[in-house]
Amino acid sequence: MAVLGRGLAIERAQEAALDGIAMAADRGLARLLAATALRWLPELDALIDSATDKPLPDDARARHVLRIALAGWLRLATPPHAAIATALPLVEGGPRRLVHGVLGALSRRGAELPAAPRLPAPFDVRWATDWGPQVAEAASRLLADEPATDLSLRDPAETERWADALGGTSLLPGHVRVARKGGLTEWPGFAEGAWWVQDLAASLPVRLLGAKAGDRVLDVCAAPGGKTLQLAAMGCAVTALDVAEPRLAMVAENLERTGLAAEIVTADALRWEPEAPFDHILLDAPCSATGIFRRHPDVLHLKGARDLAPLTLLQAALLRKAATWLKPGGTLVYATCSLDPREGERIAERVIAGLPRWPFEAAGLPLGLVPTADGFVRTMPGMMAADGGMDGFFIARLRKL
Repeated sequence: MAVLGRGLAIERAQEAALDGIAMAADRGLARLLAATALRWLPELDALIDSATDKPLPDDARARHVLRIALAGWLRLATPPHAAIATALPLVEGGPRRLVHGVLGALSRRGAELPAAPRLPAPFDVRWATDWGPQVAEAASRLLADEPATDLSLRDPAETERWADALGGTSLLPGHVRVARKGGLTEWPGFAEGAWWVQDLAASLPVRLLGAKAGDRVLDVCAAPGGKTLQLAAMGCAVTALDVAEPRLAMVAENLERTGLAAEIVTADALRWEPEAPFDHILLDAPCSATGIFRRHPDVLHLKGARDLAPLTLLQAALLRKAATWLKPGGTLVYATCSLDPREGERIAERVIAGLPRWPFEAAGLPLGLVPTADGFVRTMPGMMAADGGMDGFFIARLRKL
């Protein structure tokens, strides 16, 4: 209700919604039920509407309860009688008979969901138009289930060790992909700070920056801090800059847990000025975040009608500003976790037209990635599908001559 009705991201919504639920397993299940309902929303609504005389309002409590019950039954293997028993108390004093009747009717006829959900509008049309129907179909398949969890390691030399300890697989040095579920804090290596959660695609901007130990590196818009941790683990002298102090607190917590060090600066990047230029700069700019839909299906329900103009103006301004802080010969990587070319290719084309560009070389790219004709890197739904896929990212690299 908070995501669809009030436009809150699921992470923010769950803070209040799960208050008072003590057991970690129960909290995890509640979040999984909500996320699963969001992944399959059009299909769940079609089933509900097929079992009612007239459609329920989109924001009706009964519709929300039915979505949750069906998500548990049809996707999470909750027995139908258990789904009904746990759904009815949620409409206490309301249309209990209607909810019971809909779930009973769908159970008797053996209701099923298709192999993959439909992308919510307008992404079904937009992504097919921007990238082709195959990419949109791949995105639908990736939306169906919670993906495995990607971890970045503090010490890449211990990749094999942590892959074995966590029962995972590694796709790159310093990376482990883990299918296991449950509380992260209980996984081997968490307490000792051996790793942090970071999607494989999100680790690429740092891998492609070209920084080395001892270099002064600025991480602009650093929170929640995965890239700052990568740079610190490489031995760089990192400055983590972000305007959001609460989110920078998360960066500080992770630095402390992993035993890594970085200078943390709370400031508006458009008004801040460094004391000296940097060897390298990483700008993972604020964006619509539609590329992370595999792990955060709520973005497809929050971003559809959003006006991108304010964001693209901010992205362009941040890129222009950051370029002025770079040493001659230094590199700047601009990245967004968006599948909208207006936040990636169009920004790069417009802003860096007057700046030297250092095209990506195909031979130096990991994971078999191939640069675009314009010399950018774009990760898409469908890439690495056999290994579980990865988020959608745009990456451009600039060099100051």
